[in-house]
Order: sequence, then C-alpha cells, then structure tokens
Amino acid sequence: MQQQLTPDFPDYELLDTGDFEKLERFGRHVLRRPEPQAIWRRTLPEEEWQRLADASFLRDARSDERGVWRLRPGMPDRWTVEYAHAGMRVRMRLGLTSFKHVGIFPEQAANWNFIYENCSRLQASKPAGAPLRVLNLFAYTGGATLAARAAGAEVTHVDSVKQVVTWAREDMELSGLDGVRWIVDDALKFVRREVRRGNRYDGIILDPPAYGRGANGEKWVLEENIGEMLECCAALLAPRAAFLVLNLYSMGLSSTLARTAARQAFGAPAEEQWGELFFADRAGKELPLGTYYRFTR
Repeated sequence: MQQQLTPDFPDYELLDTGDFEKLERFGRHVLRRPEPQAIWRRTLPEEEWQRLADASFLRDARSDERGVWRLRPGMPDRWTVEYAHAGMRVRMRLGLTSFKHVGIFPEQAANWNFIYENCSRLQASKPAGAPLRVLNLFAYTGGATLAARAAGAEVTHVDSVKQVVTWAREDMELSGLDGVRWIVDDALKFVRREVRRGNRYDGIILDPPAYGRGANGEKWVLEENIGEMLECCAALLAPRAAFLVLNLYSMGLSSTLARTAARQAFGAPAEEQWGELFFADRAGKELPLGTYYRFTR
C-alpha cells in the first residue's frame, strides 16, 4: 500500500520552508538550515526568520556540505529531545555538526513506531527466552536502534563512523536502555561476513546514504551497491515472522524504485508499505524528506 507518512513528534516542528531553507524547532531551540528540496518561496519574512532562529547554518563557500553555525547568545551546542509512542520513551542528544546535521532525522519517527510495534508483536509470539534479533545498518545515532531495544529486541547497530556510534551509545544511556551490540564497520563488509556465518535476523533496518566511506575507506555508492546489499540482507532475514525497513534519501530515487529492488531480493511479502516521509510547515507546505519501503512477513 502506498502511503505518505508524517509522525506526531511534539519535540519537533517545521515552522517554515522555502528558498532552499527550512526553519525548525527541536525542543526549545529553533534552527535555520539549508534544504535543497524547498524550491518554493518562504511564507514568513526574512526578519521573522532572523528573530526566531537560535542557530543558523552558514555553508562554506568552498564546500557543498560543510559549514559553520552562527549562534544566538545563550544557544547551547548540545541539548536533548524526547520521543514517545505506545510503551516507547526515548531521549536523544542533539548537537550542531559541521555537516548541518543535528543527530536525528525527525521524519524517521514514523519508522520508529513501525519498528517498535513489530518488535513488540514478534517478541510476544516468540517462545519464552527466545531472542528477537534486529540488525540496524548505516545506523547513525540510532533512533531505530532505540525503538527496537525499547521493545526488547537484541539489536546489532552497525555504522562506519566511530563518533556517531559513541553518540548512539549516549542516546541509549539517556533513554535508560542497555545491551546494544555496537559495530564500527563498513555495512556491506559486515553483512557479507554475516551471510558466511549463517546468521539470521528477525528485523533489518537499512538507511543507506547516497555516498559514503567505510571504517577503512571503503567506497559506498548507492546505485552501485544497493543490489548486493539487498541480496545479502535477504539471506539474513528470517523467512517468516520478520520485517524490513528501507530508507532512501537520494534525490531522484523514488519509493517505487525501492519497492521494486526490495521485492526482487526478498520476494513478495505478506504486507508492505511505501511512499514518502514528510513534514508540513505552519503554512501547510509539505516538505518531502526521504522515501521509504517496509514490509512484514
């Protein structure tokens, strides 16, 4: 079923968008960041953006990705937000990075709900003492990891950047959780080894970037590597009572493409959803923030 998803996230609000920027509230603080998909005009005047923004990201003229933050007096470089759904309560530390990211992608909360609900459902159907195993690849600071762990799953969290794995561990501790297996490694190399070992998982979460580097400089190009990644994950996912979440952030890659590639690797599932993740600003302008495909079987 094709479906557009926007989560209910009280600690996050998209205030305004346009002219290739977005104005967002994370908890008590308002940030101004570049947004290449905000191709329309802003609703609020420039003066209001300047009045509201506690921190504004200024892109480095020598780089398409790096930049610096201009902070209003009293604006911290670290703070926390909370997210709750059903029995899940998690806290996440935010920070201002030179790549304009802050430590979470709030639109992913729609997938955190799905992960928590399915882990809870599958855990309840397991024999007493049998573990529910979830693999989170390209896991970043681990919102999906927290959702799965909050539901009682044994989670393996894989990311190639040691600093963000450390950040994810902080979020686990802030959320009162423990027991996550942390792996600093290239995701594709890791799943190749897991296939050779004959390991299986009840849930797999895939959040690959368009481009990236592994822990030892391995090159990741989405269009070139996603086919093998999905084939490996298909070998790792349990044949019954399992779920998959796949996100694509690359502009130009549709949810239909994600669905077609996943169905070729995994086969037809019992239930599936695909579409865009988005938030609407106060004026009702809907900003797409990535595509997703997910299924249960």
